Amino acid sequence: MATKTIPRRRNAATTRQAILASARRAFTRAGYDGAGVREIAAGAGVTAMMANRYFGSKEQLFAEVVADTMAAPSILASAFGGTGTPAEDIARGLVDQTKHGATPLDGFQIMLRSASSKVAAEIAREQIERHHYKTTATALRGPHAAERAALLLSMIAGFQVLRQMIGLTALAEAEPKALAKMLGRVFQLLIEGEQDRKRPRPPGSSKF
Repeated sequence: MATKTIPRRRNAATTRQAILASARRAFTRAGYDGAGVREIAAGAGVTAMMANRYFGSKEQLFAEVVADTMAAPSILASAFGGTGTPAEDIARGLVDQTKHGATPLDGFQIMLRSASSKVAAEIAREQIERHHYKTTATALRGPHAAERAALLLSMIAGFQVLRQMIGLTALAEAEPKALAKMLGRVFQLLIEGEQDRKRPRPPGSSKF
């Protein structure tokens, strides 16, 4: 008598993680518009219908992937949560992260290659504001903390593009310690914010 084969039940958590991992690879390589659900599903060994069953839509899947890339410890979280000097720690971490031969972070590549999509840009904005921006803005004090936090993030992103992706010679070939020192000074201005450093003038001194 032939033994009846019982289909093996799929582990939901494992399947979900496989789809996320495949989506992360696809979005990192091709961005939001360049990656399709069928390609993502095939990379995870499932059907497109099953991928949609787990995540609902490509938009929701993209949002989860972006959120997942931001869940890992970042140089911002480490710098503001540590005991050192945040500006210097961020600068050193950023210079090391973008050194020659280093692989650009998945999250950064996904953002860069998806920015032209309005749908992806909106999702990215929401996730950035929930994670990296919130971490930075919460740590800053004084006037215009929100704007300073946004400027700090924009400088980090721009530095990554020019040094790591484009390879601007002055940045790509700069001496790391000197570059980190200069970058740290700029970051320090944004972290400190405006401070009243005026000193009382001696009686009879001229304003000019």
